[in-house]
Amino acid sequence: MYQLHNKTVFITGAARGLGAEIARRLHKLGANVALIGLEIDRMDAICAELVTRCIAIEVDVTDADSLVNAAEVVKQRLGPIDIAVVNAGVLHVGNFYSASSTGFDRTLDVNLHGVINSIRAVLPQIVSQRGYILNIASVAAVINGPLVGAYATAKAAVDALSNSLRIELARKGVSVGCAYFGAIDTDLVHGSRKHPAMATMEASLPKFLGAEISVEKAVAVIETAIKKRSSRVWAPKWIALIYAFRGVLQPLVEWRYSGSDDLAAALDIADSEEEKGSSAQDLKLGAAVNVLREETEY
Repeated sequence: MYQLHNKTVFITGAARGLGAEIARRLHKLGANVALIGLEIDRMDAICAELVTRCIAIEVDVTDADSLVNAAEVVKQRLGPIDIAVVNAGVLHVGNFYSASSTGFDRTLDVNLHGVINSIRAVLPQIVSQRGYILNIASVAAVINGPLVGAYATAKAAVDALSNSLRIELARKGVSVGCAYFGAIDTDLVHGSRKHPAMATMEASLPKFLGAEISVEKAVAVIETAIKKRSSRVWAPKWIALIYAFRGVLQPLVEWRYSGSDDLAAALDIADSEEEKGSSAQDLKLGAAVNVLREETEY
C-alpha cells in the first residue's frame, strides 16, 4: 500500500468541487498538497483552513510554461512531487454543426492539452520519486453521446494517453492511473444541466445514467486509487462494465438516438440558443450556461 504521509501531491483544478476535496482528504492523510487552478482566493482559503503543508498557485493549465514554473515552486516549498492528480477540466454544451468553435477549442485546450501540459510539467519529479499520476476522465471517454463532442473527444484522448503512458513509464517505476466518473454533485455538472438542450436530452435517459454521486464518494475512490497505485478506477461501478463492453454498447447508443425525437428537440434547442446568444457559456472559463467558474473536472 502506497503511503501518503509526507508525500507531495500536485492537484490541478483545486479551487472547488472534486479538486478541493481531494486536497483536504490527502492533507488529512499526511500529504503536502499543492493547489493549482484559476481561483486563487478560493485556494488561499483552503490553505488557510489546512494551516500547514499547503500552497496555492494560480495557473491556467493551457499555459505550459506557467505549469513548469509552478512545479518548480512546489518542489522548493513542499519537496519533490510524488503524486499528480490531473483534474482540471471544463464542459461546453453545444451542437457541433452550429456552435461556435471557440467553446469547442477551449474545451480541448483545457481537457486535453491541459492534461498533457500538467503531466509534462511534473514528470521529471514524478520519475525521480518513482511516483504516481492519476488522470481524471469520465464515462464520456467510454460512451460518446451528443451535445458534448469536445468533452467526449478530450476524455477519450485522456483515456488513451493514460494507457500509453502506463506502458512507457512502468520501466521508470512510475504508475499511471485513470479515473472514470459519471455525474458528480459539483458546480460543473449542475451548470451543464442548466443548459436547456442538455436538460432536454437528459430527460430522455434512464435515471441511473444521470444520478449524481457525492463528492465524498468520488474522493474515496481517488484515495483508494492513489494508495493502490491503480491503473483504472470507476464510480459508479457500472462504468467498469461499460468500459469492458464499449465496443458493443456504443453502436447501441447510436441506434438509440437514430431518429430520436428527443435528440432532434435537444439539437434544435442548442441551435436556437446559439443563434440568440443566450447559451452564454463562459468561453474563457469553458463551463456551461450560468456556471460559477471554471476549475475542477467535476
